[in-house]
Amino acid sequence: MRIVFFGTSEFAAGVLSSLLDQGFDVKAVVTRPDKPQGRSLRVASPPVKQMLLDRPTSNIPVLQPVKASTEEFKLQLLEFDADLFVVVAYGEILKQFILDIPKKACINVHASLLPSYRGAAPIHRCILDGCDHSGVTVMEMVLKMDAGDILAVHKVPLTKEMNFSDLEQKLLEASCIILPQVINNFDYFYSNKVKQDEKIVSYAEKIQQEDMKIVWSDTADVSFNRVRAFSPSPSAWSYVEIGSEIKRVKIKSCLPIHQKEVESPGSVIVDGKNLFIVCGDGRLQVFELQLEGKKSVSSAEFLNGIRSSVFFK
Repeated sequence: MRIVFFGTSEFAAGVLSSLLDQGFDVKAVVTRPDKPQGRSLRVASPPVKQMLLDRPTSNIPVLQPVKASTEEFKLQLLEFDADLFVVVAYGEILKQFILDIPKKACINVHASLLPSYRGAAPIHRCILDGCDHSGVTVMEMVLKMDAGDILAVHKVPLTKEMNFSDLEQKLLEASCIILPQVINNFDYFYSNKVKQDEKIVSYAEKIQQEDMKIVWSDTADVSFNRVRAFSPSPSAWSYVEIGSEIKRVKIKSCLPIHQKEVESPGSVIVDGKNLFIVCGDGRLQVFELQLEGKKSVSSAEFLNGIRSSVFFK
């Protein structure tokens, strides 16, 4: 099976690396262009390209079009005579004349159990909603976003102890199991594909800054899920009033405590070296946090450095 792989992210790099380790015939890799990153604006390769550069035996052509859905790039893709396009977190919606190129199909690995959480941020949204399971779906690609027929799914339990990084790793492992099965038995999976039920579709909209902001009038569970969904990075955040100063703070690690509270949401309760923040229902026990411009510290270190009243807003 001659494959052209489309992908950009760390997740996509992990899937591609697994395919190469298992000996799949990847004829070319399509990824996004290099771009400046960080304060230094040093030009960096996307993770998929960097992974290939780090493999000394890899001589797979890497294509980095500014836009893949052009007639000019179509001619380049035709040269690889692909049976299958495999797309994982590539970062561009492909037009029909690109989807029509491979002999068999263009398939996508999506990090949710479709038709739930179509869209850009399925892992974040799943944790934000407090789901107890997630998974990956291998589907046939169509023009409508994440709406193609389902070839295979792989469920993954989502426990309360898992944050974004933990779930992403589990979904990567699941992808590296189910995708090879689909490719190796493609005709079987394709002939048994299932249409998505449009009545139960949900969407995972792109994450905005406000999605990461903790609202202390929310329940402890809602706030806990927000911290999990953006941990370890970029982290859920809040404002904190320390004396007369208002600063931004990231909450890096916490646990929900379910009990009746008398204090108003955002109030701080200190018990020895333990820091608790009151929520709309219950409280969060905070273990690690980071004031803007400072390094991440434990709650005990944070409390040691405070000489004024503290209130989270």
